[in-house]
Amino acid sequence: MALELWLVRHARPLVAEGVCYGRLDVPADPAHTGASAQALAQAWQAQGAQSAPALAWHSPAQRAQALAQAAADHGLPTARPDERLTEMDFGTWEGQRWDDIPRAALDAWTDDFHHHRPGGGDNVAGFLARVRDALDDCARQARAQQVRRALWFTHAGVIRAVDVWLTQTAQPLRARDWPAKACEFGHWQIRVLKTSPSGLIIGTRWR
Repeated sequence: MALELWLVRHARPLVAEGVCYGRLDVPADPAHTGASAQALAQAWQAQGAQSAPALAWHSPAQRAQALAQAAADHGLPTARPDERLTEMDFGTWEGQRWDDIPRAALDAWTDDFHHHRPGGGDNVAGFLARVRDALDDCARQARAQQVRRALWFTHAGVIRAVDVWLTQTAQPLRARDWPAKACEFGHWQIRVLKTSPSGLIIGTRWR
């Protein structure tokens, strides 16, 4: 069975440029949220997706939840909250300017990128594990309900983590292995996943 997974990044956050925010629950710009939801709805309808059942989840962060709600107002499936779709937690770094974080602390993370906990928050290993758990759970539920489309309203880090799994990047990761790009604020990427009868991901292609 093929599952079309739409990975939707929240709209532009209302936070100063250069500030570290992951779990920090900052709001998104309302106008950009509305415009993003309208563009997403148009793309969804162009794919003929509005006539078929789909599953949807959102990160509990208000910037992701706002886009999920706005999209539902435009006729997309109502999303349910899922903590596994939250952004990586940077612990005591949250709310600080990246430039103000000591160089030694940043180096400690890049030197042991997979296992070190930046700011005492999440490490990449744990972050990848929870995203993988959400990915497999999504595939299982889609197969059980015979649904061929799913939506995640989430964050850049989660989208990158999905790509780590789907490209089968060797782990433990080094800093240079982390995907350099994610879609822009309020945009999305589509992955077509092939799943086994148990719901586990066994292949993918980009769209």
